[in-house]
Amino acid sequence: RTPPRKRALSLDEANLMLRSREDLAQEGVGDRRVRELVSRGILIRVRRGHFVPATHWARLWPEGRHLLHVLAVARDADRPPVLSHESAAVVHAFPLYRHVPQRVHVIVPSPRHAGSASDLLRHQLELDDADVVEVGGLRVTSPERTAFDLALTLATDPAQCVADSALRAAAVDGHRLDAGRAEDWRARMGDRLERARGVPGVRNARGVIAFADGRAQLPGETVSRLHLRRVGFQEVDLQVAVPGPTGRDYFIDFGLDEIRAFGEFDGLGKYVDIELRAGMTATDVVVAEKRREDWIRGRTGRPFMRWEDQHIRTVRTFAARLQAFGVRFSGDLRLIRPRAF
Repeated sequence: RTPPRKRALSLDEANLMLRSREDLAQEGVGDRRVRELVSRGILIRVRRGHFVPATHWARLWPEGRHLLHVLAVARDADRPPVLSHESAAVVHAFPLYRHVPQRVHVIVPSPRHAGSASDLLRHQLELDDADVVEVGGLRVTSPERTAFDLALTLATDPAQCVADSALRAAAVDGHRLDAGRAEDWRARMGDRLERARGVPGVRNARGVIAFADGRAQLPGETVSRLHLRRVGFQEVDLQVAVPGPTGRDYFIDFGLDEIRAFGEFDGLGKYVDIELRAGMTATDVVVAEKRREDWIRGRTGRPFMRWEDQHIRTVRTFAARLQAFGVRFSGDLRLIRPRAF
């Protein structure tokens, strides 16, 4: 049986999807029936007193599941909490690439506000007024503060995905990066780094923030960038524009000048997701993509390399994919240059 295709979840959708015990009671579903539906796997208990149909739950990425958990916690709170870290990230619709949050993160002003709950992780942190924003009625750390906190605490790959997303929200319009806004973002993040001297994780955070590029549009593109650096590429351009046959630019994920080639991360969404296909059939999308690639090859004389999610799971699988296109690496997976092909 084919597993259901995963989908993202917006905050508005999550609010409609999450059902309280009271909601179910009003629909005639009493406590005994709720317990039966949970035991049969028809309802998923997100948190005590909060449920979602299993058919919906099965289709959600971990970010969407965590967003439902965040909403359940917020609805139970006596006063609106300040959500932070991974929990703020999912409210801002930032990807957490293969990181699955286990608890909801909140900021508390002092230990006496800590309380207890097995599914909450409380942080005692100082916040400036600008560090807290409201999104859909939820109080969360700002995109900038959220990216900074996660640069300190997450592994590099998911932290980089969040940082790229935060910079994209701050400084990218379409495919174009506003250099001035990006520089302002880096300066503000640099100030945060200076104030965090000696804090655990600050060294990793410096690397994440320095490498951030808002032109990466998908987590797969961010991880591809990281792997390209890990195997030795030094000159990687993003969203390279090539004039198309109608005068509109085609944009290519990666320009690899060191080997005079282009690279693209091929997310399957554009082929199978009806909304992303914008009324086109999957066949139409494939044909249009082939014509686009043929034009770019003819216009630039540069070959294309394509890879998918399965190819970026590790540095080794990524290098193997590039080798299949003729890229040469040394025994320790370092790029052998120059090598045009």
